[in-house]
Parts: sequence; structure tokens; C-alpha cells
Amino acid sequence: MNVSLTGKNILVTGGAGFIGSNLCEALIDLECNVICLDNFSTGKKENILPFLNNNNFKLIEGDIRNIEDCMIATKNIDFVLHQAALGSVPRSIKNPRVTNDVNASGFVNMMVASKENKVKRFVYATSSSVYGDSKILPKTEDIIGKPMSPYAVTKHANELYANVFAYNYGIETIGLRYFNVFGRRQDPKGEYSAVIPKFIDKLMKGESPIIYGDGKTTRDFTHIDNVIYANILSLTTSNKNAVNQVFNIAGGGRDTLLDLVNYLKKFLSEYGYNTINIKIEYQDFRLGDIAHSYANIDKAKKILNYTPKYTFQEGLKKAIKWYKENL
Repeated sequence: MNVSLTGKNILVTGGAGFIGSNLCEALIDLECNVICLDNFSTGKKENILPFLNNNNFKLIEGDIRNIEDCMIATKNIDFVLHQAALGSVPRSIKNPRVTNDVNASGFVNMMVASKENKVKRFVYATSSSVYGDSKILPKTEDIIGKPMSPYAVTKHANELYANVFAYNYGIETIGLRYFNVFGRRQDPKGEYSAVIPKFIDKLMKGESPIIYGDGKTTRDFTHIDNVIYANILSLTTSNKNAVNQVFNIAGGGRDTLLDLVNYLKKFLSEYGYNTINIKIEYQDFRLGDIAHSYANIDKAKKILNYTPKYTFQEGLKKAIKWYKENL
């Protein structure tokens, strides 16, 4: 890996969240000066506690909906890794206005502040949700469908705004379309928790995981270390073809929710958990959920030199080990 980031000032928005805190940790290890901007609406102080006494880490408690906070956070910054967002399709359907305020308006604030403070490169998290109702598999970057949720609309808007800012102001942008990221520090609690930590938590307690639909829904589950790697590559690449583009960041595989449960039961049983005979509870499909998600990662491989570091099953084993030690 190119470690030319040493000594660079890098802002991670949403740096106390699941993905953001893992990025902060990786950048500290690369001897960067890391600035974390978070309002702790979904991020957690415990995620960044190990970094607070590190001379290469600075916390700014602020909100991307506030342009002044964005201006302060981007001052003297070389690169931005924009992870701050309100995730969850169901949350966005329940409260589209707040999702738009954070994910769309907040994104514009961050882009404006980055432009004004002459940030060199703005790398941002977008989402596989932008593929919407497109039935084409695997998903390729240049073919998307109609968004199926307010969350998906905001992520598509991010990509459009990034293009416009690149065209009009010359700021370098790279969008990373994450596919179902999972791993250490992902919160299993709460109404809008992601499926993998929620299933692990349930199975460890001997409870039935809930599948929405028939269990044949497919996902391209992506371990957090693959996402970290893609972000570092996006910061360090000198390939001009990478700039002002979006890339699928995924494992490049396709597994059903039933596959997921069966893997979890097997791997947890190896730790002594009595999971094999736990039954699955089924409920109706949820509004806004995409039926099938499977990424073509050829573009990221060719231009970013991205190759997943961990397969889905390898990532699950790493995640289970972390939850066993930390829940």
C-alpha cells in the first residue's frame, strides 16, 4: 500500500461512526493527522476513545448541517473522507426530511466548505441503493435505476453534486458505492441496525433472527477492511482516470439472507454457541428494500487497483470474533 499519506491532514466526517472510526484508526496507523467531525447522533464516543489521547487525532464535535462547522473542520485539510450520513432505508421512509437535511444538504455544505478551503480531494461514501429498481446483475456503475427510498435519492444526489462541483470548481472527487458493509464496531442494537450485527446478536443470545421476505434476497456483503482499503487507494491514487468517478466497493459475491444465517450458525457453533437448531422468523418484505444486489467491481480493480482483502465468509469469521469479545 502507498503510505504517502504520512503527515497529511485528513478530515473524516462521521468519524465516530462504524465506518468512520475504522477509517480514523487506519489513518492514525499511517501517521496521518486525523480530524474527526461528528455530532454523535448515530456515532459513539466509545468508538474513538482509544484515539482521544493520540497526538495525531483531533475531535471536532459539530454538525454537517451547519456550514460554519464544516468551514472550521475543513480548514488546512488536505483530503476529506466524507462518511457522515443518516443511514437506513426504513429510517429514511419514516423521516425523509431529516434524511435529506443530513445526507443531501449536509453533503452540499461539506462540498462548499472543501471548495472554499481548497481541499485537494474529496472522497465520499455513496451506496448500492442508487441502483434502485434496476434488475440488471451484476450492478455496473453506468447503469442505475429509479431510487426506491429517500435514502437512495440522497445518495444519488451526492453523486450528482460531486460531478457538478468537480466540473464547476475543479475539486477532485471520488465516490465509493458501498455494498452492505459489515464488521467490527457496527452496532447491533436499535431499530435501524444492519442485518449482520443484528443476526449475530440474536443468535448469540439463542434468539430467532428475523428475515424480511422469503430469505432469497441476495446481497454483496463487504467486510469493513475492504472498504478501508478502497478509501486509502482513493486518497493515494495518481491515476487521473480515477478522479471524478464513482466505483462499486464490494466483495464481488452474491449470497442470500438464508446463506448468511446458515454461515453464522455454523461459525458461531464453532465457538460453542448452540445455534444450529435455532429457527428463523419470517416477516413481510419492507418498503424500499432492493431484492438483489451484486456488484461488478471490474472498474475499481482496473482504475483503483482495488481487490477485496477478505471474502464474505472470511469477513464473517472476523466479525464474529470481534462481537464475541466485545458484546
